[in-house]
Amino acid sequence: MFTGANTWEQDDQHWAKSMKALLIDINKTVADAGGRLPATDAERWRQRYRQRLEEADIECPPPDRSQREEGKRGRLKRSKARNLLERLRNFEHDVLRFMDVEYVPFTNNQGANDLRMTKVQQKISGCFRSMAGAKIFCRVRSYLSTCRKQGMSATEALALLFQGKSPAFMDTDETQF
Repeated sequence: MFTGANTWEQDDQHWAKSMKALLIDINKTVADAGGRLPATDAERWRQRYRQRLEEADIECPPPDRSQREEGKRGRLKRSKARNLLERLRNFEHDVLRFMDVEYVPFTNNQGANDLRMTKVQQKISGCFRSMAGAKIFCRVRSYLSTCRKQGMSATEALALLFQGKSPAFMDTDETQF
């Protein structure tokens, strides 16, 4: 998800507030359209997105090469706001993919949530003891996450698993536990 709120609040970058509002408007329009925008509508939103990026360039210009210290090499330091702006420009297609592809969500919250427990497990234990253990952990987490997304509680899902049964939404011919 776009972190423009932090850039706006902490760095006083007005363009970030405007970009956040634009992205929320696009998301609402996509939802109202049934999950996907027609190509002409999507292109109009892209133009507005690019216009916001141009406005952002004025408010948050790239670093000035003349400010570089003598003898220093490498890339010039950029502010967090500038880094965000450049990522929004460089990854426009990815940022706006939710307009064109129905199954792409507006935020990555679910993906982050799905990975969180794996990272917690690694933090607590320091690592997985074996690749097999890591695979088992991931398979169980994936199964529980899928069941939760289908409206089934973890208790129900585990009970079915221990009974050797599959949930109704799963195709048992292709799935092995």
